[in-house]
Amino acid sequence: MAEFVEVELERRLKLYQTFLKLYEHHSSLLDEILQLETLDQSSEAGVKSFYLQGVIDGSAAYAITNLYAGKTQTLRQPQKIWTIGRDRTSGIHLPDTYVSRRHAAIQYIDEEQSFCLIDFNSTNGSYLNGERVFQPVKLKDGDKIRLGNIVFYFFFNVKTLSLPTVAVELLMQLVPNKEREVDLASHQSSKTKVFIENSDSTMEMLKSIGYIERDFADTPASQLFHLESSPEIREYFLSQ
Repeated sequence: MAEFVEVELERRLKLYQTFLKLYEHHSSLLDEILQLETLDQSSEAGVKSFYLQGVIDGSAAYAITNLYAGKTQTLRQPQKIWTIGRDRTSGIHLPDTYVSRRHAAIQYIDEEQSFCLIDFNSTNGSYLNGERVFQPVKLKDGDKIRLGNIVFYFFFNVKTLSLPTVAVELLMQLVPNKEREVDLASHQSSKTKVFIENSDSTMEMLKSIGYIERDFADTPASQLFHLESSPEIREYFLSQ
């Protein structure tokens, strides 16, 4: 039994030494593998993805992110520097034990109209697309950033487009059926009201098109027909 324990300890020691050698030469790769495992576990736990979007609007620049208190918010900073860290005074507070108190920052550079990632000599480092960052690096749309165990994606919005108006036939499909029926009924009711109020002129029109014989020319319109009992007349006018 003692011999078995000794062999097992020796095996584990060799594995540990091998891991240290691999980490020494391929630390970024191993960190990426470990992070992928963490992400898989997070996905299974239903943890949502994080992002930070840099927005340029004329001379103004601001950030939209769900890193801050776990809710999507717009963050404006007068110096256009968004500090990130475990310290509560950080612009974006990340309560992660692997994140340094003052870990990193994202800064907007006016001259270049771009955002960059800056690491504050953090203990566990800042990683951009799997590579550790030692100098300020310019960010691109879709970049993957890791600070400690926190992974988020950076998106860059530099342009606002105005889309064309929606076609009328599509707008009609967006209106609930009941509302469309009410609108149609109101429309027909309105036309019916006009039809009744202008019965005399309506009579003249009916005579001119031969719908009513001239023999009834002197008969008052109110006696000649009633709208409710004349579906043909109603249909003729309400369908125009």
